[in-house]
Order: sequence, then structure tokens, then C-alpha cells
Amino acid sequence: MEKYIFYILSVILIVSAIASVTSKKMLRSVIYLLFTLCGIAGIYFLIDYNFLAAIQLTVYAGGIIVLIIFSVVLIHHIEMELEVAKRSKQIIVGLACILGLGVFLTTIYAHQFNVVENYNTTTTKQIGLQLLSYEDGGFILPFELISVLLLASMIGAIVIAKGTKLTNKKETE
Repeated sequence: MEKYIFYILSVILIVSAIASVTSKKMLRSVIYLLFTLCGIAGIYFLIDYNFLAAIQLTVYAGGIIVLIIFSVVLIHHIEMELEVAKRSKQIIVGLACILGLGVFLTTIYAHQFNVVENYNTTTTKQIGLQLLSYEDGGFILPFELISVLLLASMIGAIVIAKGTKLTNKKETE
């Protein structure tokens, strides 16, 4: 049963990822990206990484997608059509993707992968204590830096969105 769920999630991931980068409408691309991120969370759930799946859903599928949608709506480009790349660039990118796929498949089939049983379980409490730890190996500094980075990106999106309206008011006065 898990095999079929994996195949279904893989198809959803591949189709939505391709649709995300080939869609000409900005909002549709963001929605397809949301499906891709939810599919990745499904893969995490499938391999029993529940905490990582929950983080994937809340931070990426929840927070980042909402931030992108707000940015798109704020700058009034909700129906914006994205530019289509020149045919030469499309061919170069296609060849690079085929080359990358070849390297990936060669690496996968050239090595023997053994299943390793992991009997150590990590609780959410242990993860939380490690995230907010000031001790060696703690992650409080990266945690705080990411929050400042997200705040700066939100302020930047608001400044960019409101920038033209503020300059137009000053010019009329």
C-alpha cells in the first residue's frame, strides 16, 4: 500500500512542479508550488518523519506561500503573465536538466544502498530544547536570524508595493 501512495505522491509532485515553472500566470504558479510543497510533506509523513512534515506544512506550505500570495496581491500583479524564455534558453535548460537527471540516475544505480534500522527516537520536546538552546550545538542564533530575515522580507515587500504610491503623492503636492 505504501508503494502506491509513494507513486501517487510522486506523480503529484512531478506534475505540480512542472506546472509551477511552466505556468504563465503568477498566481497559478504559486498554487502549483503549494501542491508541490504539500506533496513533499506527504513524502515526509510516508517515511514517518512526522515533525519534519508538520514543519513543512506550517512553515513552507503555510507561511511562505501566504507571504508570496500577499506579495503578489500587494503589488497588484495578481493576473500578471510571466515572460516566456527564448527558445535557445529553453533548449539549454532542457539539456542541463537531462544532464542532471543522468548524473542523478548514474549515482543512484552505481551505489548499493543498505537499509539501516534506527531505533533512536527523538521527541518534539528534545527538538524544541535543541532549537532554543544556548549551549554548544544549539540553534537559537539561526532561529533568530531566520525570524529577522522573514521580517525584513515582509518590510521590503511592503516598501516595494507602496513605493510608487508614496512618490506619486509627493509629486502632486
